[in-house]
Amino acid sequence: MTQRLRLNKNADRRLKAGHLWIYSNEVDIKETPLKNFAAGETALVEASNGKVMAVAYVNPHSLIAARVMSRDPEMRLDRSLFVHRFNQALALRQRLYTQPFYRLIHGEGDLLPGLVIDRFGDVLVVQLNTAGMQALADEIVDALEKVIKPEVIVFRNDTGGRRQEGLEAHVDVIKGTLPDEVVLEENGARFIVPVLNGQKTGWFFDHRVNREWVNRHVEGKRVLDVFSYVGGWGVQAAVHGAKEVLCVDSSGPALAQVARNAALNGVQDKVAVNEGDAFEALAALKAEGEEFDVVILDPPAFIKKRKDIPNGERAYARLNREAMRLLGRDGLLMSASCSMHLAPERLMDVVRGAVRHQDRHGQVIFQGHQGPDHPVHPAIPETSYLKALGVRVYRD
Repeated sequence: MTQRLRLNKNADRRLKAGHLWIYSNEVDIKETPLKNFAAGETALVEASNGKVMAVAYVNPHSLIAARVMSRDPEMRLDRSLFVHRFNQALALRQRLYTQPFYRLIHGEGDLLPGLVIDRFGDVLVVQLNTAGMQALADEIVDALEKVIKPEVIVFRNDTGGRRQEGLEAHVDVIKGTLPDEVVLEENGARFIVPVLNGQKTGWFFDHRVNREWVNRHVEGKRVLDVFSYVGGWGVQAAVHGAKEVLCVDSSGPALAQVARNAALNGVQDKVAVNEGDAFEALAALKAEGEEFDVVILDPPAFIKKRKDIPNGERAYARLNREAMRLLGRDGLLMSASCSMHLAPERLMDVVRGAVRHQDRHGQVIFQGHQGPDHPVHPAIPETSYLKALGVRVYRD
């Protein structure tokens, strides 16, 4: 028999507004002690008056104690539910894209909290980020077989979120044989994706639209791509006519992949790499008198928790100042942040401060965010995390 999870008085307001999370301090632990639940167990969520509101899965060891999977109390968390949600998600992606390269499932944005699936043609890379999704792994795989019929399924269960959920980290190919090279196409360029040992699922689809915008402004330009990873921005810039591209990253393997991707697109003569700390590399380039027409900043999340906000904002500010020092008299800066805790207006403040620090003028001519295959749940601000500003930086 399915257990009940009762909420404290008035703790149902966010759920009524559409949110999918229940925090541990919102649970009436006298009526329904969290210790009575196993990690990943399904429960019926009740308001304080006993009215059933939703079906959720529970993790008593997590700050987010439960995540809603359906508002229908009769809904079973089984293969049929996943088939239905996968079909809904696939219909959106097929409406958006002509090629099978995209984020297929974006957690809460696709009403599947804790689940991320990226698609690289016939290869699916799956992240089960919560105990609830881990418990439903077999149903997820069965549903993917039904809806997508992939040749290969990879579990990239090595995320920080799993550690917070008390889950072990592991990477497994659970179906098929992974080809020697997994290749995707984006914005007219091709990339070999390190799905087993790259960052996240091996690629960042979320910046597709922002990269497309930059690609329209690089012809004949000298471009600096900082935190380049495998060259998503830099190699695309070269493909779209940049005269010269320098990719900077602290990872030797990632830069080796940049070289492979440049060669894959026939632009190896235009793409160079520089291994090292981004801040040190920017300072060294300035000391060497280097100057660029376009600088791209796509750093990792400097702010992972609220307590990191002050230090993180200072890091973003320093990074943008150093980058602007390398721009010519009339240059273009793409400044991005994937830190959910950095508000969009704060990134604008960072850019404004950096422009004034260099005694220049700035014009924000593009404001970007995550692509449509990363849908935002309107009741969950946390699902809107990516910010990107295209800024003309110039002197009178």
